[in-house]
Formats: sequence, structure tokens, C-alpha cells
Amino acid sequence: MAIIKSFRDLIAYQKARAAAKEVFKLTKRFPAEERYSLTDQIRRSSRAVGSMIAEAWARRRYEAAFVNKLNEAQGEATESQSWLDSALDCEYITAAEHARFDALFQEAGAILQGMIDRSETFCPPTAPNRVRPPR
Repeated sequence: MAIIKSFRDLIAYQKARAAAKEVFKLTKRFPAEERYSLTDQIRRSSRAVGSMIAEAWARRRYEAAFVNKLNEAQGEATESQSWLDSALDCEYITAAEHARFDALFQEAGAILQGMIDRSETFCPPTAPNRVRPPR
């Protein structure tokens, strides 16, 4: 197992970053009238997944704060899936594209859940004031 020195080393972050990049490319072809609604929303939520993971990493001194940020990242991944549903309903993306992107965010959510379930392995054991979240 590799030593994680930075949030950038986390597989969850790497996958979230790649998904956000792909969402950006995908949404370039959305209609101009969606610029400040659907396009903006799906880009924001997809980018937020990675930024929440980075923030969680910075807060791992407090396990409860770490888990909270990972939960927020899961929420953003799920929100991205909802926006993808809207894009499909509006026929801006194909069913195949929807399935591919939905799977990316589903995978991100599963990885995040694994991190939540094993949060103690990511949080320094010597941290003072370490508070474990309720399970």
C-alpha cells in the first residue's frame, strides 16, 4: 500500500478530478441557454467532489470533521448524478453517455463510503481532540 502524502495521492480525488474534467468537456456542447442553469450546476457539483475530498484531507486531525467532508463529497457526487438525469431528460446527452458518467460518480461514491467506513486509517492516531463520529 502506497503512503499517502497529499490529497492528490487519494484514488478518490484522482477519480473525482478526472470525472469533473470529463463533465466539463461534455457540457461544452450544452445549449447556450443552459449556461447559467444546468451547465453551471453540473460543473459546480462535479468539481465540488474533488474539492470536498481535499478539504476532508486537511481536516483529518478531527475524524468527525473528516467524515463530514467525505459525506459532503458523496452528496456532491449524487447531485452530479441528478444533473446528469436532467441532461438525459432534456436530450443533451445520450443514454450511453449518461450510463458512463453515472458510473463514474457511483464509483466515486463507493470509494468515499469505503473511506468513511475506514476513516480511522486516514486520521492520525496521535491527534489530540480526536473525536470519532457515531456509527
